Amino acid sequence: MIRVQLVGVRVEVPSNQPIMLLREDEGDGRRYLPIFIGSPEATAIFYALQGMETPRPMTHDLFTTVLAELGARITQVAITDLSDGTYFAEIEIEAGGETHRISARPSDAVALAVRAPEPVPLYAAEEVLEEAGVIFESEEEEAEIQQFREFLEQVTPEDFA
Repeated sequence: MIRVQLVGVRVEVPSNQPIMLLREDEGDGRRYLPIFIGSPEATAIFYALQGMETPRPMTHDLFTTVLAELGARITQVAITDLSDGTYFAEIEIEAGGETHRISARPSDAVALAVRAPEPVPLYAAEEVLEEAGVIFESEEEEAEIQQFREFLEQVTPEDFA
């Protein structure tokens, strides 16, 4: 498994499809893993990254509260497989001295991870990065990252609706 970090979420143009972007956090860190996700999950991740609270708990907030009430914690999230264009992930949860691995969509797993009270490490299988990872040339990479950061500063939750 290769450690990755969440760069953020954005809306891909012209498809208007939300995308979650992860970046390799080991070695030269040049590979990016773009994963198309649903609007509700994009909104959930965006809200958590921005520290926004909703009047009522969203599903991911509810699950985070349930974990806390049960004395459980998420210890890691791993993007484990890519099959026929579908990504698979596992959430590793520690509860009562035992470790449990729960199958999940990567977007849900990350939406929970960004809500955890302590940082949760994110990983991607080497095979997934090899198959779907994208490498940007250094100048293009910097421009793309800067453009993405500018986008994150201007995006609103309504953009994901």
